[in-house]
Amino acid sequence: MITTVITRDMVSIPAAIAREHGIRPGYKLDWSSIVGSDDLRGRVIPDRSALAQMLYGIGRDVAPGRDLIAELDDAREAEDVEGLPLPKLA
Repeated sequence: MITTVITRDMVSIPAAIAREHGIRPGYKLDWSSIVGSDDLRGRVIPDRSALAQMLYGIGRDVAPGRDLIAELDDAREAEDVEGLPLPKLA
């Protein structure tokens, strides 16, 4: 889909893309450039209330002895080194 940049470097997100990714008012996009190309990457960052809803009850089903902090550190290190997205913790 093609969009046009308007004044103040603003651009609209096509409705189909917004629906597909669940983008709603209050969400933010984290933009980054793809090195050696004209491509951009936009990562969707939900608003605080949506983030809170996603986190609600997340610790209930964690197996005893599982080190979630170490898993998160490993995932962040992998993302920094390899540019991979963070895995979802279950």
